[in-house]
Amino acid sequence: MARPEVLTEADIAGAGRYVMKKLPEVTLAFWVMKIAATTLGETAGDLFSQTLQLGYFLTTIALFLMFIATLVIQLASKRYNPFFYWAVILSTSMAGTTMSDFMNREASAEYLPKGEKSLGWGPQGLGLGYPAGATILISILVVIFVIWKFTGLTFEIRDIDTFRGESLFWAAILVSNTLGTSMGDFLSDSSGLGYGGGALLITGLLAALLALKYAPAVPNALLFWLAFVLTRPFGATAGDLLTKPAAKGGLNLGTAGSSAVLLAVLFALMGWAHLKERDSRPQPA
Repeated sequence: MARPEVLTEADIAGAGRYVMKKLPEVTLAFWVMKIAATTLGETAGDLFSQTLQLGYFLTTIALFLMFIATLVIQLASKRYNPFFYWAVILSTSMAGTTMSDFMNREASAEYLPKGEKSLGWGPQGLGLGYPAGATILISILVVIFVIWKFTGLTFEIRDIDTFRGESLFWAAILVSNTLGTSMGDFLSDSSGLGYGGGALLITGLLAALLALKYAPAVPNALLFWLAFVLTRPFGATAGDLLTKPAAKGGLNLGTAGSSAVLLAVLFALMGWAHLKERDSRPQPA
C-alpha cells in the first residue's frame, strides 16, 4: 500500500501563496512588456486627448474610469492573469499620460479645431508646469509608501498576496506612471535633450540601476520602484519620438498608427505570458 503524502506547514504555506499570487515575476520579459505598455499609454492618451480632440479633462475622466474598471477585475481575480494585470498597467499608463498633461499643461493651439478656442469640454489644463506637477506627484507617492510601510506589508512584488497590499501597489503604480509621464515630457519638451536625447538619458539611468542590482546593500524593492518610474518617461519619450512631427524631432508616424502597432505587440506579449503562466501551474496529482 502506498504511503499517504505528508504535507508540511511549509508546503501548505507555499501552496497558499501560489493560489493567492496575483502579480507576475519580475523578469526581462516583464520590463519589455512594461515599456511596450507605457509607450502605448503615451500614444493612446495623446490619440484621445489631442488627435480626437476630446481634451485633457474629458480624456482624463474617461481613462480614470477605465482604470477603475480594469482594477476591479484584477482585484477580483483569484490568481495571476496576464491579461488582467497588463490591462491595469495599460490603463494606468493612459490615465497617467492625460492626468500629467492636465496638471502640467494647457491645451495647445496646434490641436484646436479651426475657429475653436478650446479643446474638448471642461478646463483646458491647470498649467502648473513640470516642476510643480512633479513635486505634487512625488509627495503623493511618498505618502503612499509611508502608509504602506506602516501597514507592515512587504514591498516585494513577488510576495504581495493580500487585497490591502495589492491595493497599495496599484495606487503607487498609478502615481508612478503619472510622475513618469511628467518626467518624460520635461525631458522631451523643456530640457533641450529632445526625444532621442531623453530616451538615451533614461536608458543610461536604467543601466545604472541594473548594475546596482548586484550591490548587496541596495534593496531590490527600491531598485524595482526606481526602475518602474524611469521606464515610464522612457515610454513617454519613445511615444513622442514615434508620433511627433519631423520638425519637432519625431518620426511623424501618428498616434493612431503607432497605437495600433503597439497594441498588437502588447497583445502578442500578453498571449505569450498567458501560455507561460498556464504551463507553470502545478498539475493535479
